[in-house]
Parts: sequence; structure tokens; C-alpha cells
Amino acid sequence: MARINSSTELEELRKGILAGRDPNKACISVCAGASCIASGAGEVIAAFKAEIEKQGLNAEVTTKGTGCPGFCERGPVVVIYPEEICYLKVKPEDVLEIVSQTIKEKKVVDRLLYVDSATGEKATREFDIPFYKNQERIILGSNIKLDPKSLDDYLAIGGYSALDKVLFQMTSEQVVEEVKKSNLRGRGGAGFPTGSKWEGTRNAPGEVKYVIVNADEGDPGAFMDRALLEGNPHSVLEGLMIGAYAVGSHEGYIYVRQEYPLAVENVTLAIKQAEEYGLLGKNILGSNFDFTVKVHQGAGAFVCGESTALMTALEGRAGEPRPKYIRSNIKGLWDRPTVLNNVETWANVSLIINRGADWFTQIGTERSKGTKIFSLVGKINNTGLVEVPMGMTLRDIIYKIGGGIPGGKRFKAVQTGGPSGGCLPEDLLDLEVGFDELKKAGSMMGSGGMIILDEDTCMVDIARYFLEFLTDESCGKCVPCREGIRQMLKILTNITQGKGREGDLELLEELAEVAREAALCELGRSSPNSFLSTLKYFRDEYEAHIQEKRCPALSCKELIAFYIDSDRCQGCMICSRKCPSEAIVGGKNLVHVIDQEKCTKCGTCFEVCPPRFRSVRKISGEPVPPPIPEEARTIVRGSKEK
Repeated sequence: MARINSSTELEELRKGILAGRDPNKACISVCAGASCIASGAGEVIAAFKAEIEKQGLNAEVTTKGTGCPGFCERGPVVVIYPEEICYLKVKPEDVLEIVSQTIKEKKVVDRLLYVDSATGEKATREFDIPFYKNQERIILGSNIKLDPKSLDDYLAIGGYSALDKVLFQMTSEQVVEEVKKSNLRGRGGAGFPTGSKWEGTRNAPGEVKYVIVNADEGDPGAFMDRALLEGNPHSVLEGLMIGAYAVGSHEGYIYVRQEYPLAVENVTLAIKQAEEYGLLGKNILGSNFDFTVKVHQGAGAFVCGESTALMTALEGRAGEPRPKYIRSNIKGLWDRPTVLNNVETWANVSLIINRGADWFTQIGTERSKGTKIFSLVGKINNTGLVEVPMGMTLRDIIYKIGGGIPGGKRFKAVQTGGPSGGCLPEDLLDLEVGFDELKKAGSMMGSGGMIILDEDTCMVDIARYFLEFLTDESCGKCVPCREGIRQMLKILTNITQGKGREGDLELLEELAEVAREAALCELGRSSPNSFLSTLKYFRDEYEAHIQEKRCPALSCKELIAFYIDSDRCQGCMICSRKCPSEAIVGGKNLVHVIDQEKCTKCGTCFEVCPPRFRSVRKISGEPVPPPIPEEARTIVRGSKEK
């Protein structure tokens, strides 16, 4: 491809691409995001291409792997255009039927459609599926339409038109003012106003300035940035270039986790393509604006999600935070002015430039504008990525989009904001999701993790889990974080093991206060949030663990016991065969008994006991019923001999 040297040439190229595409031509789009690839999407794509060629349909049908559309629970996801027929959980053996029925005969394959578990109704088109129709996907919506390895696909939907606009129609000051007017807040953490950050860097002294994409997504259960970088890398690049123009930067970096190989591959290819087209490098589009981008793969340290630690790692040193006497946008990478925003923030920029700040501010709440992408995971029927307008309630996200809690279990809490966030209880389900609303409730937006917890979750153990994660991820540079979190973890572990003592909660609160006030970076300062939020909303669980040595959720291993209900046991021997410690005594047609001294409390017997019997019981804080005598354990025709 010849280099594009002007705005006119860019538009001519775009028109040429569109002219060569028939909007009525059949297109089979298969999600090729990491989640669907793990579910077999690669084999599905290969099967489609082979079948299309076999039936001589290459001239009539296009097949492509696309970015992630979000419905990871039902992958691999296939959408047939132009009808937008959506098939879920597609396997290679389904391909022949789809090609024969849908492509050739224009008939729908009913068995592959979405079926509402409550009503039994089927949804044919993607936008009719409740998971999708209750979202507002201004960023994710393009993923299923684009081959992330094709720059032409991105140009066909208007890609790089925002860059063209700022280079030839706007000054850097006007770009900053438009982003400020949009009230776009950073999607990676505390929600700092993006335009104000950019303005600080633009006004900072010095000729050399940097812009960075933070794709070091380390929160457990979070994969929003990964999906964007895998599925639409050019949208992130375009936003980064607009930001660079706005602040006067000519060099940018994409800091991405090494654990994201597909994201690294796709964004590296996108950079190469943009350079070949003249959209990156020297004299971009003949505007005299120069800009280059490098990809840096992080080694996986969670602390490198913190701005100063990330920049230290980029400089080639150990990724450790440093004191922020001066903000990073004034003195950041190599002590020069640096703008650092996460993937989702950069992806919003071109939309704001093209559609205007007024359009963007119409979405969301008074102080939280636009949409937010969450990874909806945990005890939820519809796991995946959801993009919703700021201000949607937790209840609507969990029940209208997420489909509620599996197995008819009761909702208990939602954990937002990753390890640094907090847990919100059932009585806050009608809370509107926004930066300030979540913070006021004791949690935070963070990068967008949203973990759903049901009635079987112990909230004390959840706090312990996140503190264990942060203990492992602490860089160890400051005492309040290194030692404070470790001591909090030790106390919480003792509580979950039945070793809690009076005064533990007060000591935990004191340690939490020290960490929040004295830790060097945000990892340490926010580390007590999981404990503080669970203590605020679930204090009764802490007291039950300490005072009664009881786990109300029947979850903490050291505080529970298993026994077999003699009135329900059918002597089927399933539990005794599966018990790894051979702790279950009983033969065929005999009521079984668990030897408590041998029992390791693994829960296998509880899991394998047939639901129609449910004779294995789990208890906490009460004595195990004594086993019935050997001579009374014979079962005849399903009833016990007396």
C-alpha cells in the first residue's frame, strides 16, 4: 500500500474501500477474542472457510475473525450479516448446517439461538438478546464487525477521521478544551478528569513529552482492556495520537501485560499497518506532525498498574512506585511531562472528537459522563463484558443484563474496583453506578471489575482473599504496605480458621488507617478497602467467626463439618467411592458415616451426593450429630430396619 500523504488521499482511500464492499453480501463474523478462542473459535473459523470453499461460495460470502462482542458465557459467538442473525456456542460440527440453512436457504437454525431461561423465548438477532439490548455499546459495538488485523476494516467505519479532523481543523488547545468539555474521566482508577490531565502536560515546560497507554490490567476477573486492545487496536492508537497532538508529544508507549499475547500481536500489527499507510511516523498525512509508538511488555507485576511504578518499569528499572511530590503529567517518564491513560479512556477520544463533547455529556450522570465497560463475572448467569451508561443501577446490570444468580441462589454482594475496591450488599442494588457514587458507598470504579457473590460466599474470606493477593503483589518498598497488609492478612486468616480473638477488629481498623494514611502509593493506601467495606456491611459475619467460631456462609474450612443424615442416606456408596481420604464408612445398602478424624473437609461428598437424596449435610458452629449404631444401619428396599 502506498503511503497516504494528505487528508484528501485518506478520504479517497476510505471511499475506495467502501466502494469495493457490497453491504448486502453475506458476512460470517466469528468472535476471535481470547475467551472465544479458548472455547474453540479458531476451529470454527477454519471450518467456515473450508465449507465456504467446498461449496464454491467464496465470491458470495466473507468469513472473518473479529473482536470480542462481550457475551463470553455463550462463546464462540457467530453473527451473520447483513441480517445480524446471532448464533451462540457454535461448534465446528454446526458449520455445515449454518452454511446450508442460513447462508444458502436464508433459514434460521433455531437450536443455536439465544433462549431466555425464564420465558423460553428465542432471540434471532444480536440486538434482541437481553444481554445486549440493555447495554449502550458505543465502544464495544464495533468489535464484532471488525477484523482486528485489518486496517481497511477500521477505515471502513470511519477510522482515523478524528485524527484527520484534529490535524487539519483544530489547534491543540481546541482538542484539550473539547476533551475537558466532555468531562471524560479516566477509566483506569480514581476517575481523574482526562482533559485537565492533558492540559497540565501541554502547559508544562519542556520540549519532550510522552503519552502512554496503560494496558497493565491486573485485577482478578478483569479483561476489559484486553478485549479492546485485541478487538479494535486502531481505536486505541487513534486516541493516543490525538492525545499526543493535543499535549505536544511525539513519542508514545503501550504498556501491555506479557500475559496478553493476542493483544500484543494485534496492537503490534496495527502499529506496523499505520506506519505503512503513513498514519504513524514522520509528517503524518502531510501535517508536519510526527509521532511514533513502541510496545512494552510488562512482567506481570500488579503494582505496575500504578502510574509511577509503570513509568519506572518503562525506564528499564524494577517496577516500584515513587513519591508523587509532583504529578506525573508534569514530571513523569524520565522526569518529563507524561500523560498516562488506560485503554478504555483512549478509545473514547476519537468518538468525542467526531461526535462532539455535547453528544458525550448526554450519556451518564451529572459527574460521570459516557459509558463504562465492566467485566461481569462470578456467581452470575451471563458472564462477559458489558458496556452501560453511567448511572445504570447495579440491579439492572446484574439482573437485566447478567441474568441474575445461578441455581436460584440469593444475591449477597458485588465487589467492584478490583483488590482495591469494596463489596456492596443487597440493599445497595439500586445504587447508580458512577465514580462518586461508588466511592461514597465504600467501593470504587477502578478499571471496571465487577464480581458477583452469592449466599455461599463468606465475606470475611473474601476480604482475606484480596489481602492475600495484595500481600503477594506489594513491591515491599514501604513499611505500611509491606508489613501492614501482611499483619492484616495474618489476623483475617486466623479469624477464618476459628482463631479470632476479641480486639481483632479494632486492631484491623487501626492497621487499615495507618496503611491508608502512610503508604507510598495507591496500592497500599487502598489495600484495606475490601476489609473496611465488608466490615461496614457484614459486621455480623465477623462477629460470628470470632465470638461463635461459626461461618454463616458455611464456607471457611476450619469452621465447618460434614455429616450424613441417616434419615436420607440410601447407601448408594457414591460418596464413599469419591472420598479422597477414605473417611466414609459404610457398604452397599448401609447408612454411611463420616469419620470426623479422617475427614479433610474437602467437600467432595457434599458435591457428589445425588440431589434427590441430599443426605450429606454441612454445618458450622454446632456439634456433629452422633452416628447411628452399626447394627441399625442396614437398609432394605430403601427403608431402614429397626
